[in-house]
Amino acid sequence: MSNPKIVILYGGVSSEREVSLQSGKAVAEALATHFQVELIELNAEALPQSIRADQSIVFPALHGSFGEDGRLQALLDDQSIHYCGSDALSSRICMDKAASKEIARELKITTPNSITFDGSNVPLADEVITKLGSSLVVKPAQEGSSIGLHLTEHRSALGLALSTIRSNKWLIEQRIRGRELTVGILNGVAMGIVEICSQSGIYDYDTKYSPGTAEYLFPAQLDSGLSTKIKEQAEQIFDACGCRDFGRVDFLLDNSTPYFLEINTLPGMTTTSLLPKSALCQEYDFEQLAIELVAPAVARFKSASIK
Repeated sequence: MSNPKIVILYGGVSSEREVSLQSGKAVAEALATHFQVELIELNAEALPQSIRADQSIVFPALHGSFGEDGRLQALLDDQSIHYCGSDALSSRICMDKAASKEIARELKITTPNSITFDGSNVPLADEVITKLGSSLVVKPAQEGSSIGLHLTEHRSALGLALSTIRSNKWLIEQRIRGRELTVGILNGVAMGIVEICSQSGIYDYDTKYSPGTAEYLFPAQLDSGLSTKIKEQAEQIFDACGCRDFGRVDFLLDNSTPYFLEINTLPGMTTTSLLPKSALCQEYDFEQLAIELVAPAVARFKSASIK
């Protein structure tokens, strides 16, 4: 049986659209010598009607809402269209940082102390500081790429950050001052650990997508026992959240204690992205990685076609 066409959905209408455009083009170029590829730019939260379930699989190169929150995956499931990456339920869980942290705590994996709240019921700054201290991270519970991130060190800064919040679900957690680490997952197995060393000390949106503003060490320089522990925790949380195919798990390392931060079910695939760096530790270049990312969905498509 010949390979299905790979339909890459990219763009979208989330705050991470520009990153998605870069990811989609990069993946399309990497796959073009091995598959028939079609790039479809999304400008609305809707599934293109041109996708044929009996001929194609979808690679969602979408970041943020609609792509990572499970809604796209649910639409694909409704149309019996095979796709790469995690299913609708696991995507929804991982998009919600509070939900994935709760699963981590059930696994006895350390996470920063935190509180969650709805934008219609914002807590008072004094209440937050009493519970968590004054060195804090305030961020949307369901956004990626550090969109909406605030770092506060005193009451007035926290009060100012809280005063701008009107809607959606938010997370406030203790700020852990440690080494920023991330590890890619491929077919449930952890790849290399990447350490991010940003010039500003803050790995925010601009740092993530502006070349030259951060250095990356891959593999990260860690003793073997600690490296094994982080990889095992990444695999555990990936499995417990019901993820499949691929993903990326982020940690902060304070001395010898790794703190789980979040899972990215559709990691960036740009020239500065972290998943390709993690894969390089396993000697996968970008083209080889792209092929590995679509391989499980191709296998599911072929298996279903035989039945």
